[in-house]
Amino acid sequence: MAWALLVLAGLLEIVWALGLKHTEGFSRLWPSLWTLAAMAASFGLLSLALKSLPVGTGYAVWVGIGAVGTAIVGIVWLGEPANAGRLVSLGLILVGIVGLKLSTPS
Repeated sequence: MAWALLVLAGLLEIVWALGLKHTEGFSRLWPSLWTLAAMAASFGLLSLALKSLPVGTGYAVWVGIGAVGTAIVGIVWLGEPANAGRLVSLGLILVGIVGLKLSTPS
């Protein structure tokens, strides 16, 4: 269950990271409220997951999901560059996430 909460927290990190762009410095009400709600939910779920997962593993996986997911959304929907160096780097982060999952007791 902790891993499912952690993955959901990571997905919400993608939502709030992308939401920051749309808040325009928190000057737009609705994007700001959605972003803050996603932040609170993401942190809350991370906190619940860390009750039974090691903090180093949980935090690294949460950040990794958010970083890779946000970069992929940037490439696919926002037209950001998808050069070889960037894709290899994202792949290495994914390898690290999988490695942490496989080396952490459930």
